[in-house]
Amino acid sequence: MALTIAGAAAGSAALAAYLDARFHIRNDIKAGSNQRRAAGWQNNIAEQIRNGKTHVYHILEDQAKDPSLVFIIFEGREYTYAEFFKAIHPIGNWLMKDLGIRKGEMVALDGGNSPEYVMLWFALEAIGASIAFINCNLTAHPLVHSVKIAGARYLLADSDVRHLVSPVEEELTSGGTQTIYFDPTTLAAHTDPTPLPEDRRAGAQPTDVASLIYTSGTTGKPKGTIVSRARTMLLRQSSNKIGLLRSDKMYTCLPLYHASAQGVCCLPILATGATMVLGRKFSHQTFWPTIHSSHATIIQYVGELCRYVVNAPPSPLDRGHKVRMAWGNGMRADVWEPFRERFGIEEIYEFYSSTDGMGIIANANRGDFSRGCIAVRGPLWHYLNGAGEARVCVDPDTREMVRGKDGFAVRCKTDQPGELLYRLDPKNEFGVPRYYGNEKASLERMVRDVFVKGDLWLRIGDLMRLDRDGRLFFVDRLGDTFRWHSENVSTTEVGDVVGLFPQIAEANVYGVEVPNSEGRAGCVAVVAAEGVSSNPEDIASGRGLDLKGLAEHCLAELPRYAVPVFIRVSKQLEYTGTMKLQKGQLRAEGVDLDAIEKAAKEKGEEPDVIYWLPPTERRYIPFSKKDLQELKRGRVRL
Repeated sequence: MALTIAGAAAGSAALAAYLDARFHIRNDIKAGSNQRRAAGWQNNIAEQIRNGKTHVYHILEDQAKDPSLVFIIFEGREYTYAEFFKAIHPIGNWLMKDLGIRKGEMVALDGGNSPEYVMLWFALEAIGASIAFINCNLTAHPLVHSVKIAGARYLLADSDVRHLVSPVEEELTSGGTQTIYFDPTTLAAHTDPTPLPEDRRAGAQPTDVASLIYTSGTTGKPKGTIVSRARTMLLRQSSNKIGLLRSDKMYTCLPLYHASAQGVCCLPILATGATMVLGRKFSHQTFWPTIHSSHATIIQYVGELCRYVVNAPPSPLDRGHKVRMAWGNGMRADVWEPFRERFGIEEIYEFYSSTDGMGIIANANRGDFSRGCIAVRGPLWHYLNGAGEARVCVDPDTREMVRGKDGFAVRCKTDQPGELLYRLDPKNEFGVPRYYGNEKASLERMVRDVFVKGDLWLRIGDLMRLDRDGRLFFVDRLGDTFRWHSENVSTTEVGDVVGLFPQIAEANVYGVEVPNSEGRAGCVAVVAAEGVSSNPEDIASGRGLDLKGLAEHCLAELPRYAVPVFIRVSKQLEYTGTMKLQKGQLRAEGVDLDAIEKAAKEKGEEPDVIYWLPPTERRYIPFSKKDLQELKRGRVRL
């Protein structure tokens, strides 16, 4: 009888294990209901407002009560929470008393990663100001535009970016913005320790603008995504999602002007009382030494970073560290397992989110099954959450949603890529992402009558694919924006700059896949202006299109990551029936010279000539099949 019971129990356990593996039951239970979670978040926000704990200042104040807690480790120096809390008061008093910054005023902040950058951020928060986080790589018109749309009276700029800001400082001044440079010495010179008045933080509402984080989008110019006070409160709770402990030390070298380093590193660290190990920027020379010396337990990544460290020569520092988790986004499937095996990191926590999106999708990966995906979902997840999320078919050329004969959107089938949508409540648009001063762009992302009359959905702008095993994969970015060197690049913005070069008549910018590189490199198909020869021999002899001058122009006007890597010299560009530039065929051919030659031969035309900007050059030179092979072999790193 005992054997029978034991056998039955074993059989039941085996059946339960099979069902769990087949239908992801425990995974879905852990994920829970998004609707219930959202209700809990709203209750939490309401409680924080009732208790007057609405700002980063209040969390820092609470953590500072333990003088032993270390907040930041930067280039070998430790800064405690108490030290940080003390430091922001003189800075806040300077901002209020000397600069006259008002409660609710928008102030632009431009700089690379440093403790002083965080001090200014927190001090501005503490006096009730809003912060426009400027991409510190920007210069020329994109920089002026970003500051202008914020309406900032002041641009606080790190002295390290003076060479990018000073060329447009006069233009900023004429537009009503005063530039003030800071460094560790100038900030330390402020000594007024008077407590910052609580009325600067009182009366905060969930919809108040806490900050702007910029995104290129598809309209060409940077747009400031509004980070509401409520969203800042919620970002602090990301620590619960990844199981962040007070004893953890998270290393990040991602830029603090971006949502990733802010929302999934700095603010969760602050909420937990853990330690942020801050890198000035990514560098092979400092990456693993810093992780070892700081005893970091979590590292934050983007996909390209992981490829860089995997491709680096083997080192004794590959092992012997204390990292238990890598936390980030964009890890490519071909890098995933080599990264885990080489560095002995047990868990890869891949997430998907966007500054101007909603929510976060995550995959806590520990094995082969979920490698390369952003989530695993079973029937229970779809029962609980399926009504709030959808993937729909889109036209590859127009980028518009495909609608059936009934006028409603067509849902994607299994393994079919489609654009991600989130359901919105037509009666309550609280929490819907919006762009500062650009209501038109905000409304354009919302679409009605998707599946039934009167429904309202948010277009995320990215393509996803769900396979038959319940694994969700990120496929690509929809529209003209592509990602290169961990930055979003707007084809319209780049096209505008290229078009300003006097020898260019037309420019069509798009992203192309490059061997051994993450994201897509910028490529621009150009047509020479009237009277300018695009003949390869004339270009080579200096009598035709000036590709050296074009390179210098782009390098001067664009951030380095946005400068086109490839130039495709064409006789004419192709347009759609509605006079939109055709990009599909260009993207498909990329920089595959054989494909370009084949397509031209089929049309009875001469093939376009490709030029490129190698890492050590400041002029575009001919791109050959030998160069392509060098890229494929990994001998050239872009």
